[in-house]
Amino acid sequence: MNPEEIKERKANELREKYSQQTQDQNRRIELENQIDSAMKLVLTEEARTRLYNVRLVNRELYLKTAQSLIYLYKSGQVQGKIGEPELKGLLEKLSAKREINIKRK
Repeated sequence: MNPEEIKERKANELREKYSQQTQDQNRRIELENQIDSAMKLVLTEEARTRLYNVRLVNRELYLKTAQSLIYLYKSGQVQGKIGEPELKGLLEKLSAKREINIKRK
């Protein structure tokens, strides 16, 4: 391979990598927008603010909570909007550490 072919191949690899990163970022943004829209339907303004603060600190807990809220809403278990006290309770349940006990015989 001559140097021009090597440069061209590297340039193509970089273009593909950049394209993939852009697609991944667009998917993440689209998902965030869908979650935001769903949270506007399910949560009061104060509860949504609290959940967004959780997102800044603990992304995994935020995603678990959002998923749970969407499930509750779709299954009809939510009557009206969920307020901050109810959200705090849900956050406590989801963030509680599960203790694993191993018993030997």
